[in-house]
Amino acid sequence: MDNPSRTAALFLVHQIEISYAIAPRRSGRALIRNPLMELLHAVREHGSISAGARALGLSYRHVWGELKRWEQVLGHALVSGEQGRSAQLSEFGDKLLWAERQAQARLAPQIEALHADLERAFALAFDEGTHVLSLHASHDDALVRLRTHAAENAHLQLDIRFTGSVDAIRALNQGRCVMAGFHTLEPSPSGSLAQRTYKPLLKPGLHKIIGFARRTQGLIVAAGNPLALTGLADLASRRARYVNRPLGTGTRVVFDELLARDGLAPDAIDGHARDEPSHTAVAHAIAAGQADAGLGIESAARGAGLGFVPLVHERYHLACLKSALDQPAIQALLTLLRDSAWQRQLGTLPGYENADSGQVQSLSRLLPWWRFGPKKAK
Repeated sequence: MDNPSRTAALFLVHQIEISYAIAPRRSGRALIRNPLMELLHAVREHGSISAGARALGLSYRHVWGELKRWEQVLGHALVSGEQGRSAQLSEFGDKLLWAERQAQARLAPQIEALHADLERAFALAFDEGTHVLSLHASHDDALVRLRTHAAENAHLQLDIRFTGSVDAIRALNQGRCVMAGFHTLEPSPSGSLAQRTYKPLLKPGLHKIIGFARRTQGLIVAAGNPLALTGLADLASRRARYVNRPLGTGTRVVFDELLARDGLAPDAIDGHARDEPSHTAVAHAIAAGQADAGLGIESAARGAGLGFVPLVHERYHLACLKSALDQPAIQALLTLLRDSAWQRQLGTLPGYENADSGQVQSLSRLLPWWRFGPKKAK
């Protein structure tokens, strides 16, 4: 009798991997193809390796070599008979074909759906009217809505990866995306933490800023604001349990700027070292009673049925290389952002409003850190 543990171990060694190929559609039902199963099926149907090889358009030597290779991999004989003679499948070869037919029959609906989904996805790559724009960005509810709006109205697919503002700009500079989303206080004063954080990453003449939105940041609190929080000083004096955002995120930069403005040390805030990865996650932590407050956007608070204490306004920027402005995907995005339909939709999000949406701006116009004085006369 077989040892069950040995059987399990063999199964783990020979796990199934699924791949796909881009090729002209074949007639008949969609199946997951496997080269070994095709070899075994051809040998069975045609009664010999040579006849099976001819049916597949392959050489006898290739098919024989592949069968022997698979026998070594699987540890079982697949065919019986000597090379050059008629061959039949071994019992193990028969069981493999039987198992494959059973699996294909059971999974047929899922396989059909998978084929359809893949074909729809790849159809976009062959559609000259559709553009894809890779975007690394600080978490933002308006960008989530823009992604849907762009796909439905502009044949524009926004491939968004949400990350911290600093990581987003670094990804842009390293060529890992075409556009980066980050945000700064409005106004963002000279000498600020934002200047020290973003100025080394952005260069006049190399980068351009595209206006996206103005949004409100504030304290997300429990419904009804039971601790009557009005600002960061209340966080410290009332020992409110705070939940922060990670280092490298734009909201963490804003929070640390506000702490410095109010003369508060980080260790005065209970929970300054605890963080959550997004505005939504901060809201969920507060809704679950795990924290009393966290800095975030108004739409995240309202979406979770929580209270909101507005503190600051900020600009959300989209940055790209100046050399990329003429790319079709960026031009499609600029057109979409300037359209009144998008701007009306943006205004329906709590705490958001249009602010030069779709307008290409220089660093020196938008961020005071890059304002240059007149050149000194020689």
